Amino acid sequence: MENKTNSRQDRLSWDECFMQMAILISKRSADPNTQSGACIINDKNIVIGLGYNGWPRGIDTEALPWEREGDLVDTKYAYVVHAEENAIYNANAETNNSRLYCTLFPCNECSKTIIQSGIKEIIFDSDKYHDNPNWQASRKLLDLAGVKYRQYIPEYKMNFEDKNHGTN
Repeated sequence: MENKTNSRQDRLSWDECFMQMAILISKRSADPNTQSGACIINDKNIVIGLGYNGWPRGIDTEALPWEREGDLVDTKYAYVVHAEENAIYNANAETNNSRLYCTLFPCNECSKTIIQSGIKEIIFDSDKYHDNPNWQASRKLLDLAGVKYRQYIPEYKMNFEDKNHGTN
């Protein structure tokens, strides 16, 4: 008997789907320089948290500086909540044993939060700060805690203007 299938063979993999969600949510960031996004997935491949980099809840996007240089209190670094942290704060379910898809490799502060929340794997898109001491410390923390991490390898460039998108 011939094994026939009528299902699509070119549908998105889970990695592609969830990384695209992280990329899409990053577009909500008001940061003029860096837009990062994160998506937390449980062991059943269900999204349980999304986040992007921005100010803590209730603070207007224009209330604080987006500057990258100057005294700490005059830069965004004293105030911004990273995408990974926001995804954890926004999670609507237990994050233990989950996976985190993020557009940037997490810094050391985010890695501490990731470890404490029980996330077991990180799939990241960019590692542009790889040699920065904060990111070296991040990898050390993740290794010591047994959190796996790997770089996402795109399967293809997303085309949101696909002629079949949204049609039956």
